[in-house]
Order: sequence, then C-alpha cells, then structure tokens
Amino acid sequence: MEEPIGLIVSSFGEVIGVNKMALELLIIIIGALFLGLSFYRPEDKKSNYSAASGWIFIGIYFYLQSEHYVEISDPVLILMTASALPGGIALAIWEIKTENTPEALQWLRGCFTWAIIPYFVIFSIPYLNMALIQLTAESTELMLEFSGLGNYHIGEMMVALDDGTDIPVSEWEGNKWILTESLAEEGFYVQFFDSDNKVIVQFIMACSGLQSMIIFVGAIGALSSVSWKRRARGLLIALPTIYVLNMFRNAGIVWLTETYPEWSLMGIEMFDFTHSYAAKAISLFAMFLMAIALFDLLPELHKHIMKILDPMFDVVDKMRGVEKSS
Repeated sequence: MEEPIGLIVSSFGEVIGVNKMALELLIIIIGALFLGLSFYRPEDKKSNYSAASGWIFIGIYFYLQSEHYVEISDPVLILMTASALPGGIALAIWEIKTENTPEALQWLRGCFTWAIIPYFVIFSIPYLNMALIQLTAESTELMLEFSGLGNYHIGEMMVALDDGTDIPVSEWEGNKWILTESLAEEGFYVQFFDSDNKVIVQFIMACSGLQSMIIFVGAIGALSSVSWKRRARGLLIALPTIYVLNMFRNAGIVWLTETYPEWSLMGIEMFDFTHSYAAKAISLFAMFLMAIALFDLLPELHKHIMKILDPMFDVVDKMRGVEKSS
C-alpha cells in the first residue's frame, strides 16, 4: 500500500497528466528556485516565506524517494529520506518565525540551491548522465586491473524504460539532450563483466559519487562572504579527493562481490552488505573527515554548520534537563 503523501502526489500527477518522474523533478526544481530567490534577495520582505515554501517542496521530494530505498533495503538512505519532510517543515517554521534571518540560515538556502540545480542539470541531460556513468565504470575498471585484482570489461550503455524493458541506448528513440520521458529507477546504466563474461554489478549515476561532490559544491559555493579564490581552493581539495575515494569504493564492492559470491550475514549477501551498509558508513565517515580538513581553510563553513545545529543541541539539552549558559 502506498503511503499517503506519495499517493496524493501520484493522484495529482494523474489529474494534470504528468508522469511521476517529471512531477518529482518539478517539485524539487520549484523548491530550489524558491530557495535561490530567498538566497539572492535576502532584503526582500517575502524572502522568508519564499524560503519556507522551498524547504517544504524539497522535503516532499526527498521524502518521496524513501519508497525506493525501502524496496532495495537501504537503511541509511531510508532514514535520511524519511526524515527530510519533518526536517523541511522544521526549517520552514524557523524561517517564518525569524524576523532577521541568521547568516547561517541564509547560507543553508544557498547551499541547497547550489547543490540541487547542478545535480539535476546533469541528471536531466542524458548525454551528461551517460558520460558520468561511463567515466565511473571505466575508472573502476582501470583501478581493478591496475591493482591486479582481475580482468573486467564494460557492457553497452543501456536504458531502463518505465514499462519494465531494458534496451541499448543505441536503440532508444528518446531525446538525448533533455530527458522528456519517465524512466525506471535505474535510468541509464552499464553492466560490469568479469573475465568469464558474468555480470558482477551495474553502474548507474548514483555510483559516480556525484551526490557527495555536490554537497561540498553547495556548502562551499554558498559561502558568499568568502573570496572566490578560497572557495576554489576548497573545491579543488574536496572534489578530486571524493572522486578518487569513490573509485576505491566501487572497486572494493566489485572485487568483494565477485570474490565472495556465497558470503552472507543474517541473509544479507555480499553486494548488499558492502553497498548498503559498509560502503555508506565509510563514505559518511570520509565526508566527516573531509569537512574537518576544510574547516582550517574555510572556518566560515564550520561556523555556519554549528549555528544550524544549535537548535538540535538545544532540544537535546532540554531533554536532558540541562540549561543553556548565556
């Protein structure tokens, strides 16, 4: 049974004749535009209401993705997406109740704007989407073969259609410059074969590490009080590092999945364990360390993050019965 919010959104899409993928894209783009307007026009008296609307739209979008992560049993992303709507509502209330927008909240508006728009530009342009997937697969192949861990090859670029069929992109009649039709969850992908021509994994856009990169693009790009040179240095440190770490992540998942095909833990097979649990935990820890490393170059980033977390710390302190010192 579909949960109520997803059912309402799906029903609305049917009424206006828009497919699910297009409607979800519309929801998050509207949210990003509202946040962008409030970020670049903070002096506008209505900017708080614009930002509040943006947080609601973005919260709804990410909440709608939780259904997919329930289907593939990804506990980390289930937690993150399911908490997006209550988080968006909390930020909207903070926006409306605040007369003078704190600098940190203003930064957070820009952070999401700078992250969402570039990400969905890449997602919505099939040529860019497929190029990123191909680059990810070839980088992983290079890493594995350079390390002497086996011989692999990459299959033809495929597209998973909304009707459940998968066809080569060479046979796909869709628009390759702008995505105009709904695709299955996999979207575009390439299969990764071992030396025996057995499919080990398949690479989709989510395997590229773009989500991690785009978080730092948003967080650093929105530091409007920081010179562009310092922001550029921060990005030059973060993005290549994430890209290389993601290569190791993908190579590790492929090698472990191929080497230990019979391994399981409480019914969880090797691929699911490495992909949904171990790799995500390591990735989150690596991003945490990356942020700490950047705080020395960009102390403003640390200040904004701590200010955003202040309300959460206040709630915890109240639950513990601790009074906040002035």
